Amino acid sequence: MRHVAIAAALIGTVLSAPAAADELSDAVAADTPYLLDLYKHLHANPEVSGQEIETAARMASELNALGFRVTEQVGGTGVVGVMANGNGPTVMIRADMDGLPVTEETGLPYASKRTVTVKSGGTSGVMHACGHDIHMSSWVGTARYLSGNRDAWSGTLVMIAQPAEETGLGAKAMLDDGLYERFPRPDHAIALHDAAQLPAGQIAMVPGFAMANVDSVDIVVHGEGGHGAYPHTTKDPIVVAARIVGSLQTLVSRETNPQDPAVVTVGAFNAGTKHNIIPNEARLQITVRSYTDAVREHLLTGIRRIAAAEAQAAGIPEDKMPDVSWEDIYTPATFNTIEQTEALEDLFRARFGEDRVIRATPVMGGEDFSRYHRADRNVESTLFWVGGARAEAIEAAGGDMTKLPSLHSSKWAPDPAPTITTGVEAMTAAALSLFAGS
Repeated sequence: MRHVAIAAALIGTVLSAPAAADELSDAVAADTPYLLDLYKHLHANPEVSGQEIETAARMASELNALGFRVTEQVGGTGVVGVMANGNGPTVMIRADMDGLPVTEETGLPYASKRTVTVKSGGTSGVMHACGHDIHMSSWVGTARYLSGNRDAWSGTLVMIAQPAEETGLGAKAMLDDGLYERFPRPDHAIALHDAAQLPAGQIAMVPGFAMANVDSVDIVVHGEGGHGAYPHTTKDPIVVAARIVGSLQTLVSRETNPQDPAVVTVGAFNAGTKHNIIPNEARLQITVRSYTDAVREHLLTGIRRIAAAEAQAAGIPEDKMPDVSWEDIYTPATFNTIEQTEALEDLFRARFGEDRVIRATPVMGGEDFSRYHRADRNVESTLFWVGGARAEAIEAAGGDMTKLPSLHSSKWAPDPAPTITTGVEAMTAAALSLFAGS
């Protein structure tokens, strides 16, 4: 019964606390049919990371129709629209465009039926399972309002449609292609992300660290294979790798300050081909999450140290020490600058009501929106969440939000109207506030 009561409270909160009637909310409501049509088109026609050709063309077309100075193919398929409107700050608003190689199982009439060939050579469906179609629709709605109400703000508006967020490469590609040199450098950067575990229309804010550094680490453990019946004649890499897995747990539990969030998860352990053969090597794949650069460095160097130490303890010769590697390019932690984020939180509470805006806790997922602030620490930066869970789904789950499909699920289907309208109104209100310097 407790979950049912929670469900009723959550649904009632969102439905009973609409934004105060004003010109902005009225304009967003009037624009909703257009944005819903756009959303359904984007949802039905997703493209995977780095292949957002049609999607980028549609985003560019939307901005061109509104009078933006539009540049395409920035950092691959990225789109940049600039609208100069007198003196004032530069506000950059970002949406990501890529879908995921996930076969959709929502049963929606506008469900994606697209497929893609994946690296393994097989075929997968393609789906906006992370809600980037929500992001783009809200982004377009914000651009439509701001371009049509230029008397309400003064400054320079930069709208960017970013590719390849899911691979963590898109923001870096746009920055490397001169985003901050070829176009006005922002004073403020804002973005939104849909949330599968929040009711549609609810907003969540996290000042400070909001999302994590994300590193992928690979370990190849070398040994000396042989017959399983004569293990004394071998150096078993499976045993060494298993010891590494166990010892890695102490990096978080015994070597990291409990006040510093950290995750070291072994997601894959691959070795051997047959019951009675000890292989020559074993392979581990590890995801590493942290917030600060110092903790990240500690975890990565600790993994290398533990792998070498366990191999030495097992008598593996020096020329066969484990190979430990990670990419130099990683997804940095998302840091929401405190002053701007708290000011926007206050703005949203005043506009939407106290019950529709919550202070959330940081998560260990990753988002490459982080790079826009990291590339220039003078850029004030905020990413906020907009809930997308359908009221009927929450009720069916008895109010237990953990039972709902998560982001990246083949069954994730946000409630588009309240999610998009909240996203547009919140993002537009935020931009107007930043242009006004308040």
